[in-house]
Amino acid sequence: MDTSDKFRSKEDIVRSDAGPNVSAAAQSGSHTSAPVLTNNTITGDVHITHNAPGFTWNHPPSENTQTSGSRSVILKHKTQICTEYRYVTEYNSLPGEHVLLSERYTQPLILKRHRDQKEREEEICSSGESFLGSRSNVDSVWDLNTLFDTDEHGISPSAVILQGNSGNGKSFTVQKIMMDWASGDLYKERFDVVFHLKCKEINRILGEKSLAEILSCSCSLTSDQISQVLQHSPEKVLFIIDGFDELRLTPDVYDMSPHTDLLQKAPAEVILCDLLRGRIRPESFLLVTSRSTATDTLSKLLKLPQRFSEILGFSKKGVEEYFQKFFQNEEVFRKAYTFVETNETLITACSIPVICWIICTTIKEQFKIGADVTSGLGTITSIYVDFVSTLLEHHCQGLSQSIPTLLRSLGQLAERGMLEQQVLFDGKSVYETVSDPAGSPFLCKFLFKRRIHQETMFSFMHLSFQEFFIALYYVLLDEEESQRKLTQLYSSDKNSSDHHIRPPRFAAVVQFAFGLLNKDVRCTLEKHGLFVHPQTQAHLKEWILEELQSNKMYSNRAVFFLHCLYELHEEDFVKEAMEAWNRINTYGADLRETDCWSLQYCAQCVQCIEELYLNTGLPSEMFLMILPFYHKFKRVCYDLCFLYRNSLQSISEELNSIQIHPPWYRNPGASLRLLILTFPNEDLKNFNFIRLSQKIHQGDSDALIRIEIEVNCLSEMWSVWTLDIMQKCSSLTELVVNAYFLLEEGIEILKRSRTRPAYITTFQGKCQDSIVMLCYVCSDYEGSCAKKRKCTRYEDTQLQCNQKVKIHLNSQGFSMETLPLFLTAGTA
Repeated sequence: MDTSDKFRSKEDIVRSDAGPNVSAAAQSGSHTSAPVLTNNTITGDVHITHNAPGFTWNHPPSENTQTSGSRSVILKHKTQICTEYRYVTEYNSLPGEHVLLSERYTQPLILKRHRDQKEREEEICSSGESFLGSRSNVDSVWDLNTLFDTDEHGISPSAVILQGNSGNGKSFTVQKIMMDWASGDLYKERFDVVFHLKCKEINRILGEKSLAEILSCSCSLTSDQISQVLQHSPEKVLFIIDGFDELRLTPDVYDMSPHTDLLQKAPAEVILCDLLRGRIRPESFLLVTSRSTATDTLSKLLKLPQRFSEILGFSKKGVEEYFQKFFQNEEVFRKAYTFVETNETLITACSIPVICWIICTTIKEQFKIGADVTSGLGTITSIYVDFVSTLLEHHCQGLSQSIPTLLRSLGQLAERGMLEQQVLFDGKSVYETVSDPAGSPFLCKFLFKRRIHQETMFSFMHLSFQEFFIALYYVLLDEEESQRKLTQLYSSDKNSSDHHIRPPRFAAVVQFAFGLLNKDVRCTLEKHGLFVHPQTQAHLKEWILEELQSNKMYSNRAVFFLHCLYELHEEDFVKEAMEAWNRINTYGADLRETDCWSLQYCAQCVQCIEELYLNTGLPSEMFLMILPFYHKFKRVCYDLCFLYRNSLQSISEELNSIQIHPPWYRNPGASLRLLILTFPNEDLKNFNFIRLSQKIHQGDSDALIRIEIEVNCLSEMWSVWTLDIMQKCSSLTELVVNAYFLLEEGIEILKRSRTRPAYITTFQGKCQDSIVMLCYVCSDYEGSCAKKRKCTRYEDTQLQCNQKVKIHLNSQGFSMETLPLFLTAGTA
């Protein structure tokens, strides 16, 4: 073979800016000598390229290998990135609208290890503080600079996998990395140049392209400029491949001959696979993002050494930081975040950044029109539907099945898990139910070690999403099948002994089902070809009306129905339901703020409700939530966390009274048995109950009209307290004290007191302002009393040494009368 045949010309391989271009190429396995230029000075860029398999040109990284031309190109690349990546276009942005990346990006939790089965199961099933608390203890990566750091063995990865569920912030994190690198804040010494490739865009590249040409499609540089940059220090180049799970790989991609040359052309996905394998620019570094459903495929393609990392979403601190950046107003931020923080379901869902954005966007829109945060957010179901709709629109390109078919199969899988009490599903059962689980953005895929093997398992993002997809599946079935499934659902525990106390076994599914009946929610579903049968709506409404009319439920089951009505959020029907449910009894339930929101909404839809029982120990701040609609109820029993966690009761339309019943069974030695405070209706609605205890003890309330107190013994302390109240409460018209026993020490205090209430006029006419004391007096406790002690207990009232008396203290002075023994304590 002639030596000249072994050479071929190639532009820009060896070039001298001051003289003629000289280039030489050798075929694999051949030998050649480079031309010798004598008596010449060579200036400009000199590039030596090779495509010999396994050959590596080792040389130390150096900034000096960059020429002024390369630096100029990289500077242009950085400038363009700073301009383009500085802004974020949101899902709902109108043309020309954008926000700054700095106003949205919040560092997510990034874990540098695989999680075991138990850890994943516990997180999927937990919520609220337990969910977020577990995240605060993970060994996460807060500094993105450390992704390529050496491990405990001193090995630095050539490729990093960044796995994360849909909406968890993978692409946002990539944008942040690109922006920080271009700004000089990240990887300044490690990488000279960083390129960003989006697999979604690679799918749209037609024909055969070289790597340089593919890269030019995603940045402002030409393929020639990219080739020029990549010739220098390839070990200081980082390629970021975003969304590997979206890359369309043909079956024969693994069988194609390798492409190792920077300028060699092939289909875009083939070139990308060769880059991932390290066949093109093997010295460079890779950062690849992917959903968990494609991580195992990616790992088999990716060059070694690899590092696995996982984006978990936000911690509680991250959620708070995101809200603060989003609203940029301390007062508005605090209102919005406090509202979400107290809702266990919402704060858990906010660990997913996309849901965080949906909630913040919804609240912000309501603030603009002056709506309250609680009324503006809508329901939990509406948030989940918005999330599913967002993923269907932006993360489901190239689905192999229709959306109704996908959601039906997801619902069937979720239902199987519910009936078998599973949140992790083996691969076999998933593939039997869902035809393309890897294409679904709603499923997560995990690899676990089983002895000497690997096991593939799937899950939904969280248990609440599994429950949501069951409800969605049920309401989208045909009329007959839907009714059958729903009836089985809420009748599963009807024969249990505590049926009237506990909510249905799958309460969250039923609540989601009611939320899916909401008109606005159904409109969102219909955009995706999903329709709820009218008879299914009628069936659910008939069932809840029957349950409410029975008035047989209380405690947590009553709270469950409040949430069902809240999720439905249909004012006309809620009014009808509340009129049928005239006695709401939540006795025994530990009410949360979310329960109070549901109660508040339901009460606002109706004019009047007969009775409300809330005697379960609610803090005063929750009582303040109920206070604005307190007048809707003719009678309210309420447990106030103040003065031994007391019960509160309001009676009357013109006057409201608070009855405080200390739970004596918790503290049998407590002397206070009952305290009734009466206020005018308007004063009660505006009264600050947080300071109620303080006001009672200080006696500085001008709103009190009547006080009735019941104690075991009227001791010196209680006598002094009642006299003090009389002096300080100018509005008081009556003070009644009922005691089982009146001790002599208390009587003496009253006799010696100069406090004498005056006559004042009330709305009923003239009424004597008096202190009335009805009690037993032990007439012989120092002598022949059989107990040889003071009578102070309720059972002592039956002893013959005791007399029943009534003491009057008014403007005419002190007087005491003896009453017949058959009168009971409390008879005035």
